[in-house]
Amino acid sequence: MVKKRKQERGGGTRATVALERAGAPFKMHAYDLGHAPLEGSVGEAVAAQLGLSPQVVFKTLLAEIDGAPVCAIVPTAGTLSLKRLAAAAEGKRARMMEPADAERISGYVTGGISPFGQARALRTFVDSSAEALDTILVSAGQRGLQLEVSPRVLLEIAEAHPVHGLGVSR
Repeated sequence: MVKKRKQERGGGTRATVALERAGAPFKMHAYDLGHAPLEGSVGEAVAAQLGLSPQVVFKTLLAEIDGAPVCAIVPTAGTLSLKRLAAAAEGKRARMMEPADAERISGYVTGGISPFGQARALRTFVDSSAEALDTILVSAGQRGLQLEVSPRVLLEIAEAHPVHGLGVSR
């Protein structure tokens, strides 16, 4: 179990602190689902509550490629293609990381894993559909908060590599 870490100065998270240190523009969006959605994904429920298209809300997932941890960012309306992730990382086998391991490696709780300010720098891959959007939303480092950033910020600050078809539509 991951120990809850204190939020950084000013009530931000490690993700917002990382963006502030980099001088990157972002907007915060709070949401309160109250409970798990009855239909669809949590990300789709977040998008609906914020009045946004599910295509602009991305989820941050941790996986292992041949045993090495990596970070994958895909639209919440889809699922991660482990085959394409392995190919992008020039590996043979990809598998989703166990939630406890993802929490330990990222320093965030599941449902709040941000691509910014992780406890350990990981190779990061993002579905290339993000590049066609003006802004995308990703977790701000805790459940109930999303960060709105430009895809350029994600690519630069998280050092993310775009991958065509990383997120597969359901």
